[in-house]
Parts: sequence; structure tokens; C-alpha cells
Amino acid sequence: MSTPATPLSMALSQRQSDERATPISAFRMARRWWLEGRRLNLSLLAEELGIGRATLMRWVGNKDLLMGEILWSLYKGIYDQAIEKARADHPEKGIDFLGQIYTDVNVALINAKPMHDFLAAEPQWGLQLLTSNVSGLQKRLMDEWQALFEEEIQAGRINPEMDAENLAYFIIRIGEGAIYCDLICGRTPVPERAGQAFRLLVNGHSR
Repeated sequence: MSTPATPLSMALSQRQSDERATPISAFRMARRWWLEGRRLNLSLLAEELGIGRATLMRWVGNKDLLMGEILWSLYKGIYDQAIEKARADHPEKGIDFLGQIYTDVNVALINAKPMHDFLAAEPQWGLQLLTSNVSGLQKRLMDEWQALFEEEIQAGRINPEMDAENLAYFIIRIGEGAIYCDLICGRTPVPERAGQAFRLLVNGHSR
């Protein structure tokens, strides 16, 4: 007696050549390679996907932008988890809510093995991607923090001495100093000091 065919069994039995690569499948493969510690090679990625390099470049823009999407997928997951935890721990929000998010994010990034391996293997490129806007990551980080600050300022829970956009910029720069200081100047990362600087900048004239 033959086994009845199901949509899943038919899909799995299709030849690999029948499968069609998409921008999303390209991203997922590139992200999996990165998480495995492999270098991001666009020519090899295109070959593995069964498409031309020109097609891949049209999909992802360039290597920096593709890596920016991969890094943002890591950052966004860390941010979302930190925000969810801080909302549970500090339903009243305010400076303790923001400070917990900041410290939890920095600690998570310091301890993120894929990030550590990437920076160890390609420190110059990695720092360029993480500390400039060539990959689009900086803009996304600033938007994330600016939105948090604007909400807290409008609610009257914090009263910093600078606007939300500039505040976001400076706390991100301080965070970079804490997270990547071992590469930048050979110092051991100390997220607690970054947290203290964060509170000094964000507190302003407390209400």
C-alpha cells in the first residue's frame, strides 16, 4: 500500500533546482552563515542560492547593507527582549526603566558570541559597520532610542537637558565605548560605567 502524498512530502521531494531563491532566502542564508562564524562572501552566497551575483547585489544593495540587516536582526531581538523585561520590572517607567534597558542591551551585546567572533575575525570592517552609518544600523539604533526618550519626555517622567535626538546619539556613542572598548583601546568592557554616564545624561533636572 502506497503512502498518501501530502503537500509537505511533495514539496520536500522537489528537486533543489526547482526551488526559487528570494531576497528573504538570501538574507536568511547570509544570517545563518554569519551565526555559524563564516565570512560573508557575496559571490559564494549567490552561487549557493543559484542566482547571479548581479541579482544578489540588486536584492541586498551591497555587502555593508546586507551585513547591516543581519546585525539589526540581532540588535532588534536584544532590544525587544530588554524593553519587555523593563516594562515588567518598572511599569511606572522613567529613568529606572530606561536605565535597565540600556544596561541589559549593552551586557547582551558584550556577551553575544556571534558578535564577538565577528569582531575578532574582521575588527576593522566590524567596527565600521557598528559605529558609522554605512550599514544603516546607526540610524535604526538612534530611531529606537529617540522614540523611547520622546515618550518619556512627553509623559514628564524624565527632563533631560538636550533633545531626544541628540540624547540618543550620545548614549549610543557611550554604549559603543563600553561594548567595543577592548578593540578600540584595549580596555575591559565595563557596562556599569556606561550605565552611570547614561543616567547623568538622561536624568537632567528630575521631576
